[in-house]
Amino acid sequence: MNYYEIGNTGMKVSALSFGASSLGGVFHDIRETEAIKAVYTAVENGMNFIDVSPYYGHYKAETVLGKALTGIPRMQYYLSTKVGRYGKDGVNTWDYSARRATESVYESMERLHVDYIDLINVHDVEFADLQQVVDETLPALHALKEQGIVKHVGITDLQLENLQWVIEHAAPNTVESVLSFCHYCLCDEKLNDYLDFFEAHNVGIINASPLSMGLLSMRGIPDWHPAPKPLIEACRQATAYCAARRYPIEKLAIQYAVSNPRIATTLFSSANPVNVQKNIDYANAPIDWKLVEEVQQLIGDRMRISWANT
Repeated sequence: MNYYEIGNTGMKVSALSFGASSLGGVFHDIRETEAIKAVYTAVENGMNFIDVSPYYGHYKAETVLGKALTGIPRMQYYLSTKVGRYGKDGVNTWDYSARRATESVYESMERLHVDYIDLINVHDVEFADLQQVVDETLPALHALKEQGIVKHVGITDLQLENLQWVIEHAAPNTVESVLSFCHYCLCDEKLNDYLDFFEAHNVGIINASPLSMGLLSMRGIPDWHPAPKPLIEACRQATAYCAARRYPIEKLAIQYAVSNPRIATTLFSSANPVNVQKNIDYANAPIDWKLVEEVQQLIGDRMRISWANT
């Protein structure tokens, strides 16, 4: 496993990291004992960065992850969670106020059974007033950083334009990292357009969803997937093409996502320890670059088709 620093944070993290959204039953029901074992499998095999959010499963993911973390020495992992996006009783809510952001950090630490957070993120800023994020949310998180409650501060979003806007309008070095999803994978390389900008502002880069929320998988996409039909069909063809060559598209997708050293880490999520181990093995195996080229030719100009967050 390769390790890269997230910007200038000093956090040197595994190229493939553990996203804990699945622990909240976001994609399907989970068995808690298996989910906890999935976390152990990740850490025991060198994955030292774990990302979660109170939004995932409406607090369930943090609660389950917290149970797992009680059995892992704190120095063995970096922990990332978020503020701004929440939910209760199946209803999604958003609150990017300074007060709620501060309260949320302490609530997350209680659920996670830790006394500090390595990286705190403003979650999905496209749902916020971006000026409020700059004027209120980020300063509140930096106040916690001054107290040692959090170590570093970042932002997340599907829309890369929003990440750029916040960085441009915030004070220098306010945003230490960005988390972007579905924009550095076999079917979408839009993140490449922003690497120079982020690096010029000393912002570390975290990638997520190497399977593009199921587009790049033999199982296929869930009903709620927001991708347009032309992209869905292109990825279906690419999946069949890889299957015919006995090279699972999931393997190629994981390998491709972790191949760029300018991206500190790529997050994937699974509550199944067998799948966690399989993805680690994929990441550690050599990639077939010829197959990458053939798959991306199949997808063609549909690689630039985007969709809205949900």
